[in-house]
Amino acid sequence: MGKAEKTFESALKRLEDIVRLLEESTTTLDESLKLFEEGKSLIDFCLKKIETAEQKMKVLSTPDER
Repeated sequence: MGKAEKTFESALKRLEDIVRLLEESTTTLDESLKLFEEGKSLIDFCLKKIETAEQKMKVLSTPDER
């Protein structure tokens, strides 16, 4: 993804690009495997971001016990 900071939105956009490339069936087997591996890594990144956001929401929505 380059040197720019990876965000959930940029990872999701790249995943959409990868899906489109794989659906077009114009890539070689080796290219397809590399795209698949990149996609898997991006999915893991996105899932981690979602889990972190869910945990923050739980903490923020828990009433203060004072």
